[in-house]
Amino acid sequence: MHPNYDLGAPPANRLLTTVDEQVVHAPVQRIFEIAREVEHWPAYLPHYRFVRFHHRTADGGGMVEMAANRPFGLLDWPTWWKSEMAVNSTVPWIRFRHVGGVTTGMDVEWSFAPVANGTHVRIVHTWNGPPWPLIGEFAATSVIGPVFVHGIASRTLAGLARVAEKSA
Repeated sequence: MHPNYDLGAPPANRLLTTVDEQVVHAPVQRIFEIAREVEHWPAYLPHYRFVRFHHRTADGGGMVEMAANRPFGLLDWPTWWKSEMAVNSTVPWIRFRHVGGVTTGMDVEWSFAPVANGTHVRIVHTWNGPPWPLIGEFAATSVIGPVFVHGIASRTLAGLARVAEKSA
């Protein structure tokens, strides 16, 4: 088994930060289990094309490759990335560091906090953008972050929330 990835919290001093959050009407453990089992996401989420583990780690993470579509009306824009994934079942949180694809260098954290009527789930993406001369910053803050990252993350969270709430 591959050693766990040591992924700290997403850095706060990045060019781009996107936050997607929602109260899920299900216990913390239920939504956390659904979220950490990323290999099942394509069965729950129509915008996910595939999720493949290249190797696993003892904490339940590993090296994971994901592909999703960002819908634009009748058209879908395909996206792809590869991430190191770390899982903490005690706190709980799930963290990713993108190591392949346009979003290489992006840090992601899923956090789960109990609230009166379920679980507050928060997804934070931080990134300095692609290393493209002249347009990298604009692409990250005007297109990739708000259109693609938020567009996919918000659909992912809403879809996983529906699954957790049905089974709660």
